[in-house]
Amino acid sequence: QLQLVESGGGLVQPGGSLTLSCTASTFSLKYYSIGWFRQAPGKEREGISSITTSGGSINYADSVKGRFTISKDNAKNTVYLQMNSLKSEDTAVYYCAAAQKYKLPQRLTVDEYVLWGQGTQVTVSA
Repeated sequence: QLQLVESGGGLVQPGGSLTLSCTASTFSLKYYSIGWFRQAPGKEREGISSITTSGGSINYADSVKGRFTISKDNAKNTVYLQMNSLKSEDTAVYYCAAAQKYKLPQRLTVDEYVLWGQGTQVTVSA
């Protein structure tokens, strides 16, 4: 069964940093484009960053550009989201998701991704 697992969430003070990880134990991520999404209470799930199979194309939402960095380590079968200068508005459940095998998503939207992790909570608060 294909499964993605996120980890690394937690409570952090404003201005702090966290690194989220997304890993798969039953398949190789190197054939999949991966997106990071987040969903705050009462809000829709929004795409915040994506990386293609080779890592050659990376995208960020304006809300996180310059603060978040996505990377992919195919040897460790893991995609990371380094989050710096965190703000209270970054508080949300963070999800990683995979597009269809070999597919390059056209947009950083929920409908472009087919396999989702269970999510990890990030809370930014003093």
